[in-house]
Amino acid sequence: MKIYYNPKLKPFSRELRNNSTLAEVLLWNELKGRKMCGYQFMRQKPIGNYIVDFYCGKNNPLYPPLVRGNRLVIEIDGESYDGKFLYDIDRQQFLESLGLRILRFHDLDVKKDVGNILLTIEGWIENAEKQPPNPL
Repeated sequence: MKIYYNPKLKPFSRELRNNSTLAEVLLWNELKGRKMCGYQFMRQKPIGNYIVDFYCGKNNPLYPPLVRGNRLVIEIDGESYDGKFLYDIDRQQFLESLGLRILRFHDLDVKKDVGNILLTIEGWIENAEKQPPNPL
């Protein structure tokens, strides 16, 4: 299933990549270049009318493909998310309606303990590889 996006978001996603938060930079340094279980991640990826912090929808040639329903979005919530609870609910429901799974981490947790964040992501991926395809 192809993920569509609003093309008007491309310049904004590029701007976000060029002005990343410290937590995004720390996590990106550990995800880029297929460092996480051999999977390819993208950052500040437009999906629909939203931009997600990190997205993994590509396959690792050494493992079964990330099947529909097991594609992963990683969000880092910080001060910019304060007061956006209803927006975040709508956004998450939209992303999940596409069969995406969302992992959320707080900005401070990434800054203080990126190692545990990476273990959580790795555990999620290993579990997803064992799951049957989502029938969405």
